[in-house]
Amino acid sequence: QVQLVESGGGLVQPGGSLILSCAASGSAFNIYAMGWYRQAPGNQRELVAIVSRFGRTNYADSVKGRFTISRDNAKNTVTVYLRMSSLNVEDTAVYYCWVSSTGMDYWGNGTLVTVSS
Repeated sequence: QVQLVESGGGLVQPGGSLILSCAASGSAFNIYAMGWYRQAPGNQRELVAIVSRFGRTNYADSVKGRFTISRDNAKNTVTVYLRMSSLNVEDTAVYYCWVSSTGMDYWGNGTLVTVSS
């Protein structure tokens, strides 16, 4: 079992920046990949960015060059960060942390990011 605790999110003006974080504990040492998905109202959940155990990253085309994903492997907790910059209104969504561990997917409860002037 993996427990996820998300933080960050909130209201930001267009062009602004935010950092999301997600701490995974439990069977953290078995984590293969971590990442972030998002879901805007009326839309399906979509991939934002993922990072593998080996540090390989993958980004949605819409966020390339603006978002950066990274992970910090501590002894009992693995934390994934999503640094978001040059935010625009199209980035408004609920952002979900995702973890793949021992063949199972785990999801956070989601954190709302609102980009508005």
